[in-house]
Amino acid sequence: MKLYNTLTRKKEEFKPIKEKNVGIYVCGPTVYNYIHVGNARPIVVFDTLRRYFIYKGYNVKFVSNFTDIDDKIINKAKDENIDFREITKKYIQAYLDNVSGLNFDEEDTIHPKATEYIDEMIKFVKTLEDKGAAYNVDGNVYFDITKAKDYGKLSKKNIDDLRAGARIDVNSEKKNPMDFALWKKRKEESEPAWESPWGMGRPGWHLECSVMSKSILGDTIDIHAGGEDLQFPHHENEIAQSETCTGAHFANYWLHNSMITVDKEKMSKSKNNFFLLKDIEKEFDLEVIRLWLLSVHYRNPIDFSHDTLVATKNSLDRLYTAKKFLNRILENSSEKEEKDDNIKTFREKFEQAMDDDINTADAISVLFDFIKYINKNYDENTSKNILLDAKKLMDDISYVLGILFKEDDDDLDSEIEELIEQRNAARKEKDFKKADEIRDKLLSMGIVLKDTRDGVIWERSN
Repeated sequence: MKLYNTLTRKKEEFKPIKEKNVGIYVCGPTVYNYIHVGNARPIVVFDTLRRYFIYKGYNVKFVSNFTDIDDKIINKAKDENIDFREITKKYIQAYLDNVSGLNFDEEDTIHPKATEYIDEMIKFVKTLEDKGAAYNVDGNVYFDITKAKDYGKLSKKNIDDLRAGARIDVNSEKKNPMDFALWKKRKEESEPAWESPWGMGRPGWHLECSVMSKSILGDTIDIHAGGEDLQFPHHENEIAQSETCTGAHFANYWLHNSMITVDKEKMSKSKNNFFLLKDIEKEFDLEVIRLWLLSVHYRNPIDFSHDTLVATKNSLDRLYTAKKFLNRILENSSEKEEKDDNIKTFREKFEQAMDDDINTADAISVLFDFIKYINKNYDENTSKNILLDAKKLMDDISYVLGILFKEDDDDLDSEIEELIEQRNAARKEKDFKKADEIRDKLLSMGIVLKDTRDGVIWERSN
């Protein structure tokens, strides 16, 4: 299995620290608002990576944090005149509701909160201070980046260029404009703060992830992942402070997903071109979002549009129709000592795609090729052994991709029946254009209509 390591800018064979065990740390949300579809990409991508490791027989320790203390949280609490913990509690629950809709494996995820690791953070900063890599200025503690070995090695930024290009820092406390806060002094009495050797204050953002990953996964972790916008300065600063503190290599593999665009522009809150998952799910099941996010390789940008989601929903419906068909013919099949070696070939193609830097786009193509093969070659007369092998492969691919978990598809059947009724009504009103449009929509869902003397019947297409 090869993964593209941002640190080396090349695909590398994955070698775990401990055989058949993998530790993954994914930077999670700052919980002050609802998550948008851009936030969903790392959730889905790295959950799929986790699932594939499990499929391959690994024990996976998967950590995704909640940043539950931050300027944005404090400001929102001030605006709403409530305790900051009410803000974080509300948006953590909203996050969990959304990721459940995305079929994220919540049960096997460790979700540390920054505020639960304050003591460990203070100890971490004290170690840096003792090593001469951190300095205290009137209660604010900064990391001295000149003490970091190879600063810029992840983002490939040159420290001298960064210094030259840095804006004049209004904070004259710093020795260097690029130095970053490890511990922030409380500005006013109403602010959340904790006791420390430097006075009342709170941790800096970069510090939080370093300490939580160290506390749960150890000084060196297998995989650190997140969006590409976190490469610099967040991940770069994590490396600097962690490796200076422990003297150990921080993470062996760095994985970063690319951005989501809207009309080729990056989706972001600052551009006000973002779409909240809670709004999207009013029209689409979030499983549609998951399949859409996996339809493009995670290191490539993906463009968001309503039309794309409609097309993805139709694709998902086709998959559910194929699953239903396979289950139905399996019930009526009989035992025969037969095998179909093509199933093994499809499995190998799926694994080849996933082993190549979790290429979910190719893996999904394999799945659709497989259901075409099923529809064309299998029926009630097919051996039960073959159908069970086919079902096992479909279930395995579904598990890894995190789709097709709904046990019944009554909703899909109801939607098909409703569309057929709409088509019948259109034909009665001689609106043949609309009737044809509905037939085409059903066809795109993998449904073929047959007009009989007894009415319209539907079946899956080949």
